[in-house]
Amino acid sequence: MKSISIIFLFYFLFPAFILGQKFELYDFFEYQPSLQLEVDKVFNSLNDTLKVGQLIVPAVGRLGKTDQHVIDLCEKGKIGGVLLLNGTVESFTNYVSLFDSICSANGYLPPIYSADAEPTLIKYKIKGSTPVPKTNKIKSIEKVEQVAQIISDELNKIGITQNFAPVIDASPNEVVSNRSFGLNMDTVISFSNKFIEVTQSNGIVATAKHFPGHGYVSGDTHKKLVYIDGEMKEVVNYNPVIDNNVISVMVAHIAVKNNDQYGTNDMPATCSRKIVTDLLKDSLNFRGLVITDAMNMGGVVNVPSCGLKAVQAGCDVLLMPVNEEKDIDDILSTMNENVAFKLQVYSSVKKVIRLKICLGLIETE
Repeated sequence: MKSISIIFLFYFLFPAFILGQKFELYDFFEYQPSLQLEVDKVFNSLNDTLKVGQLIVPAVGRLGKTDQHVIDLCEKGKIGGVLLLNGTVESFTNYVSLFDSICSANGYLPPIYSADAEPTLIKYKIKGSTPVPKTNKIKSIEKVEQVAQIISDELNKIGITQNFAPVIDASPNEVVSNRSFGLNMDTVISFSNKFIEVTQSNGIVATAKHFPGHGYVSGDTHKKLVYIDGEMKEVVNYNPVIDNNVISVMVAHIAVKNNDQYGTNDMPATCSRKIVTDLLKDSLNFRGLVITDAMNMGGVVNVPSCGLKAVQAGCDVLLMPVNEEKDIDDILSTMNENVAFKLQVYSSVKKVIRLKICLGLIETE
């Protein structure tokens, strides 16, 4: 009888080791030795090229790279995710099936599929999706919940597991405008947090953007580098969403000037270690996934070796690099020269692997 009780207690206390453990998205920030063991197991199975490939997210669709280009990256294992950019529900569903099958056939990790599924943008980005009000037309927390659920249902049907939303900027900037929940920052924060909660409860990564704040700048980072002059007024918006366990933050191609502590010397925030590491990671204690805004945008594309510089700054993932293989080669070369940088890259790779396990994309034993 005593031995039976001991066996029962062992099963009760250590189910992960006896039966195998399925991890959920909310496990991402939790201390779980069994999860870390799984991450290390996957990490150790990859060579350095495949590891760095996990940091690369090209886009496919009407505004992305050609199908063949992304297929080639999948066949080489030089890809960690795919942004599905401006297409239809049907075409995106087909892309997920195609790229998954290629990665699986070659023994590579499956990609994380993402979309710009903000309430304002989803009807343009994913044609055929269920209509929802624009972000600035949502006026109650109940409506936020309803809209976030509709969007999450659409993404789950396709196989998209990361949403580059919500926008937690204020609305004065002409590019942000109707993509924001408004000017009242208490409303912006409470609505954003509800959007994050609903999104992540549906097994989809939410992404707060555009750090360190796009609402009070003048200009469009799609076209050129724009500046925060002096105080970064919107950084405080990130404390409550980080406390609410948002898993991802997107960094914008915005420079900071006339700021003694965080001035970027005419470099975009994406390429500034002061902004990404010192401010976001260290000061705000963000431990999630840091992703760049699209690296083909005017605000960053003219910076030499901008992909390498963004990773050196502390970004974990490069979105829409102009030349994915060059960025991978630059990162690998610098890793061979700098042990500290190599360990930093490894940390980013392990974050991506951990997220894939928590999303259920990688099976665990």
